[in-house]
Amino acid sequence: MKVYHDKDANLKIFQGKKVGIVGYGSQGHAQAQNLRDSGVNVQIAEIEGTRNYKLAVEHGFKPRTAREVSRESNLIAILVSDELQPRVYREEIRPELKKGKALLFSHGFNIHFGQIAPPPEVDVIMVAPKGPGHLLRHEYVEGRGVPALIAIQQNPSRKAKQTALAYARGIGSTRAGVLETTFREETETDLFGEQAVLCGGLTQLMLAGFETLVEAGYSPEMAYFECIHEMKLIIDLVYAGGIARMRDSISNTARYGDLTRGSRIISESVREEMRRILAEIQNGEFAREWILENQAGRPVFNALSREGEAHLAEKVGADLRKLMPWLKSAPAGAKKEKK
Repeated sequence: MKVYHDKDANLKIFQGKKVGIVGYGSQGHAQAQNLRDSGVNVQIAEIEGTRNYKLAVEHGFKPRTAREVSRESNLIAILVSDELQPRVYREEIRPELKKGKALLFSHGFNIHFGQIAPPPEVDVIMVAPKGPGHLLRHEYVEGRGVPALIAIQQNPSRKAKQTALAYARGIGSTRAGVLETTFREETETDLFGEQAVLCGGLTQLMLAGFETLVEAGYSPEMAYFECIHEMKLIIDLVYAGGIARMRDSISNTARYGDLTRGSRIISESVREEMRRILAEIQNGEFAREWILENQAGRPVFNALSREGEAHLAEKVGADLRKLMPWLKSAPAGAKKEKK
């Protein structure tokens, strides 16, 4: 797979043009500041009076409505949450689209699942940094970058790829490396990773381990340390050097347990459930479920969130973290931020 770097991208494509960032959240604030520092003329759309609006003002921007920003921008980056994008697009952005403009996303959900259907005369591209916004900003300021993905959905201008690469350079990602994918591949792999591994799979694995130890009579504090707290130590090793480096860094006893017992936990039945989850993503079942959940006011989402917050592991964890004051200032680098 080809990797694109600074030499493959030309920021001059934005000369005399304006880039509108709709949403000054976790990705919006970082992308907007990086683009501005790269010499791009950036406009911000945010709701007046909100925390993000005030943050944009603190950062030297003058936020306006999405309608105003869309009217004046050549490229419009839609960086509000997935569930808000269709309404914002329909009410604020779509009326201002015309030939020659481009829409940019950092996640393909609404394009891939048809919740946003741009007119054929506008470019539709994706630039998706593979890291949270605060990391994207930090690395840019330090002269480095966070890798990113680009994808092209519509290309009437025949310049969509050049635009995507220029944007990726503007946010600093071509310093590290940019890979090309598709909206479908990015969306489906991202959803699968979230559900089966990074969020759903990981949290349930930690809680299952915690509950197994507590049910066997061990103290909740010991269970929390061994099954939840120390997860970061392992993930940091994997993050820095892969699974092989992690295994080289742990004791031989731990490594033998990993090699001989791990496949008993992630058994063929677990893999089969992963395949079913992937199928639900691919056939649109999950997307339809999530869309209806939002339309109904998120009853399942809210009930399960409350249930999770009330779990014994949360109470024990809160008490134990009081013993570790340094955690209050630690960056949440491993957290998968809201888009």
